[in-house]
Amino acid sequence: MFKFARCAAALAAGIVLMAGGAEARPFTAKDLALLDRVGDPQLSPDGRFLAYTLRATDWANNRGVGTVWVLDRRSPRLPRVLAISDKAATAPRWSSDGRTLYFLSARTGLQQVWRTDSDGAAAVQVTNLPVNVASYRVSPDGGTLVVAAHVFADCDTLACSRQQAETRRSNPVTAQVYDRLPMFIWDDWQDGERSQLFALKLDANGAASAEPVRLMKGFDAEAPDKPFGDDRDYAVSNREVVFSALEPGAPWGVAAHYKLFTAPLDGSAAPRALDAGDTASSTKPTLSADGTRLAFLRRKEAREDLRPAIMVRDLRTGASFEAAPGFDRSADAIRWSPDGKTIYATMADRGRTRLFGIDVAQRRVTGLTGSGSVTAFTAAGERLVAVRDSLTGPGQLYEIGRNGSEALLARHNAASMKEFELPPAEQFTFKGWNDETVHGYVLPPQGFQPGKKYPVAFLIHGGPHGSFGDAWSYRWNPQVWTGMGFAVVMIDFHGSNGYGEAFANSIVNHWGDRPLEDLQKGWAAALAKHSYLDGARACALGGSYGGYMVAWIAGVWNEPWKCLVNHAGVMETRTMALTTDIPSFSEYENGGLVWDRNEDFERFNPLNKVANWKVPMLVVHGGRDYRVPASQGLAAFTAAQRKGVPSRLLYYPDENHWVLKPQNSVEWYRNVEVWMRRWLEEPPPK
Repeated sequence: MFKFARCAAALAAGIVLMAGGAEARPFTAKDLALLDRVGDPQLSPDGRFLAYTLRATDWANNRGVGTVWVLDRRSPRLPRVLAISDKAATAPRWSSDGRTLYFLSARTGLQQVWRTDSDGAAAVQVTNLPVNVASYRVSPDGGTLVVAAHVFADCDTLACSRQQAETRRSNPVTAQVYDRLPMFIWDDWQDGERSQLFALKLDANGAASAEPVRLMKGFDAEAPDKPFGDDRDYAVSNREVVFSALEPGAPWGVAAHYKLFTAPLDGSAAPRALDAGDTASSTKPTLSADGTRLAFLRRKEAREDLRPAIMVRDLRTGASFEAAPGFDRSADAIRWSPDGKTIYATMADRGRTRLFGIDVAQRRVTGLTGSGSVTAFTAAGERLVAVRDSLTGPGQLYEIGRNGSEALLARHNAASMKEFELPPAEQFTFKGWNDETVHGYVLPPQGFQPGKKYPVAFLIHGGPHGSFGDAWSYRWNPQVWTGMGFAVVMIDFHGSNGYGEAFANSIVNHWGDRPLEDLQKGWAAALAKHSYLDGARACALGGSYGGYMVAWIAGVWNEPWKCLVNHAGVMETRTMALTTDIPSFSEYENGGLVWDRNEDFERFNPLNKVANWKVPMLVVHGGRDYRVPASQGLAAFTAAQRKGVPSRLLYYPDENHWVLKPQNSVEWYRNVEVWMRRWLEEPPPK
């Protein structure tokens, strides 16, 4: 019934010594917080230079700080941090001729666009706007800069938006009035500011000195979309911008259709829908190098369980076709190859995020990476470079060959990671709900010794259309638990991403039964295979949907667990639908509107099972969490207290759905570890 991948030989031998005989020390939450994070790789057009960002941790000031690095393929030297990173710098982008490297920096107060060259010795200011620049793109001819900024809809100038923001901050009256949704998005109450696009002409000196042209004036929607929109949400040619946005007037968090719009860079016309009659949802536009074709992602609706088709539109004829029909995986990021023959795409695939190449003419998909997860990539010249991480290490830069070969380009964090021997992760499969194959991962603790049993952290991922796979996380990282001395089990239950559309869709209106069956069978499968897992000493932990599942199993499957950790979990499904920033998500996942589908909302409502609660529960929530509002966590804690269940509330007034500040993150892990050791009666490792 159960199929398991072969475990690494290191496991059988015991993982206690590093190379050279030195004893490894446990990997801790603070070690995780202090690692440098590689991201945003950008090849120069000829492929010679690779620019990328490195996010370091400023522990004292409890924040991350970005720097820009460059690697020259013609130089034997290691990658070097550019001098312009003496002040925080992010988002490097090359000009089409490769002579200029643009970047974002708040070195003079507000975040603006700056430029340098491949040497990176001097920073020259490009924009000097009275508001922050959130993201940007440069036209292929280098003559126009398109920037995204948050402005007030009733302001005709950026100066007006700044003045209005300052007036609001100084006003002793703090009341806010809403006549329509949304009231808030993610962690931010909406005050009338909107994300909008502007065009700025660059003069002979490369400066944007003229008044910005508002490209979306009178357009009742935002681009890039909040809260995580960036320059992947719009594409720029020499004449126009193509962007993704909700239909004008459609309320954010309720509407489920995004359209592609075009607007001339000179502001001579209002944005128009690229395909006004299309009822699907389209996002992530990207132009081919010659500007004649547009690739984008198209879903029937803006739902995470639906597979987005990778579409190609001929901008001369308006004809469109799907580039990879029948390939049942969901693309996240897409980019053209320089010659326009291939579209590169990252897609979750059976517990990994892989990079694929799609032959546009043949409509054929080829996998370019195998293990680990690709978090970013870039293509130029004849080169393809990706950032890839795994369960055993943070992201590194790799050059990807056409035959799937990989060459490591840099060794960031190498000195830090030398101190640890992280255990290998073993992927396994078993028959879950409906007798379908389900995947999971098992990790032994650091310092594993054969013949010994270890307490277990059973981690449940969020989403629910997420995945706990072969990837490195700076929030829920299994290796921190292995460093605490716990083994780890993770299951990609029905609803997870990376196993096809039907698998992802199977959880809709089934939050509490099908995934639960997978978790139960996966737990049994792991225990049956791995004798070192101590099933009598285990805690279940989950965040977001995983937190919901913790609250649910507290009432319906509490026998195996000595303790529970519920981070930002849904406690009451009806009020969740009426208080979250995305009510349409709850409505879709539960079959409709609360008042129309009351029975569906009640069927898997954790509140209805509180009478069975008995396992000690740690509840964690952020005060700025408007995705799963803090009232859900407060309800779980209050219910446990009133039921007489041992419980504790860990509350972060300044964090959102995620705990992001470095010192807060370390404290999160400390509290979780203390809670687990208390109820597992497990002393700290020596």
